Amino acid sequence: MKESPFIKKMRIRFTGFLTGSMVKGADHHKHIDVSPKKIKRILVSRPNHRLGNQLLMTPLIQELEQTFPEAKIDLFVKGGASFAIFQNYDSIDQIISLPKEHFKHLLKYLSVWSKLKARKYDLVVNGDKYSSSGNLCVKLARAPYKVFGDRETEMSSLPEEFQHIAKYAVYDFRQALDPSIYQLNDKEVPKLNIKLSADEQQKGKQLLKDLVGNDRPTICLFTNATGNKIYSSDWWMPFYKQLKTEFPEHNIVELLPIENTSQINFTAPNLYSKDLREMAAFIEATDLFITPDNGTMHLAASTDTPVIGFFKVTSIKKYKPYGGLNRAFDTKKTSIHDWIGAAHDILKK
Repeated sequence: MKESPFIKKMRIRFTGFLTGSMVKGADHHKHIDVSPKKIKRILVSRPNHRLGNQLLMTPLIQELEQTFPEAKIDLFVKGGASFAIFQNYDSIDQIISLPKEHFKHLLKYLSVWSKLKARKYDLVVNGDKYSSSGNLCVKLARAPYKVFGDRETEMSSLPEEFQHIAKYAVYDFRQALDPSIYQLNDKEVPKLNIKLSADEQQKGKQLLKDLVGNDRPTICLFTNATGNKIYSSDWWMPFYKQLKTEFPEHNIVELLPIENTSQINFTAPNLYSKDLREMAAFIEATDLFITPDNGTMHLAASTDTPVIGFFKVTSIKKYKPYGGLNRAFDTKKTSIHDWIGAAHDILKK
């Protein structure tokens, strides 16, 4: 059953009331002032079921692994995507998952929340400061150190690039470390990473080879998106035709969404898969991935394949695929000439 706007509003108000009452008198910005060796158990909170939001946790998890190499990490999430995403993360212990449709599975939903009290942690980290459920999780969990993700005052001097939702969580965590104990980490924020195994990478290469039947470099398109982030067939077809003209020595293939739709009318060789890791492996076997802003864009950004992401309603600063050769375009301010030029630049490198 889909959550109505009224129910959603009341749920947010209720969790906001709980989190507000729980935080009264608490030291919201207490620094982590113990040795890294004393942090053995960590809980990361990101109870959102969307694929992209789960993938955007991977930089924070990598940062925690680097800072506390002896720690085990539990995840408090929603839905099932994290089980596939973090399959090859040795640091991950338990994945505590809320049901995606909580009003349909109310007893399970409540029982999952009760698990937060069953285990004691050394550190709890909120993956998104704007999540009311995420904040509630951090407040309910038992731990001497809690990072809420809301150090705006301390982070106000940071460059604009840290507005990115994945980077902000990492920099907020870094601000929580006591500088007298922890050396300042001014390295680049880790990129998204699904950690494909060598076997998975080989299977992805074979999937591509079976589809195209040659060893030519390959451009992969993903033409679907949700809501008003989607681009019509009338938008995609001229771009697709231009790609074929500009890159005659390249394969151009399409990865299909779970809805099995195509904005280029299935005119390119295509792959349909419901397996998240298989999709990632197939993407990694290609040389360039082009897509609108969506969860699959973040899946592609978690591989080693360069990504071009198209934006028209959401914030590029907050959601762009970053790292490596990845590029993002506001399609209301750029043209097909810019996108083709970016593709040429990426494929030359």
